[in-house]
Amino acid sequence: MDRDGPADEPDKRVLRREIIAVRNRLTDDDLRVAEAALADRALGLPELAGARTVAAYVSVGAEPGTRALLDALCARGVRVLLPALLPDGDLDWGEYAGAGSLARVRHGGRMELLEPAGPRLGPAAVTAADVVLLPGLAVDGRGLRLGRGGGSYDRVLARLARAGAAPALVVLLYGTEVVARVPVEPHDRPVHAAVTPEGVRRFR
Repeated sequence: MDRDGPADEPDKRVLRREIIAVRNRLTDDDLRVAEAALADRALGLPELAGARTVAAYVSVGAEPGTRALLDALCARGVRVLLPALLPDGDLDWGEYAGAGSLARVRHGGRMELLEPAGPRLGPAAVTAADVVLLPGLAVDGRGLRLGRGGGSYDRVLARLARAGAAPALVVLLYGTEVVARVPVEPHDRPVHAAVTPEGVRRFR
């Protein structure tokens, strides 16, 4: 969910459509296998091994699955924060404590999201995270991430920068979504790594 400027918006729209079309062709079996492999790769990250608080998200539709990873982090005793979409597109946060701690929320005409059902901790709660796991549609060799276009995670990354917080930023993708180049805007901030079912790609 990224806000995009007018200059590159057409290119971003085309790239988003292409990637979403590929994702929508994945079968249920494809999704299950990818989710297990993604969790396995992510759990091997040194950043996650030492993390006490991780900001993550619940995957929806054909996104790379995160539920196995969320449950494994909780089993390790990690405090997991999940986002709740606010009316202005910003993100509040709540704690994840297993599938029973989630509620289905529909935001107007947007897709239905699984959000934390417990108390809200405020948008600034993300600044306490040691690692932030980000959704995306693609990442390029510079570590620049293509989101869905809503701007929510631009706000998160800007909030982290303003607070002087420096968590590890990791985007979760399919292997084919690590591309040569994505359109970039002045506000875009690079991530440190991308995790796919096939492996880990790190960026300078």
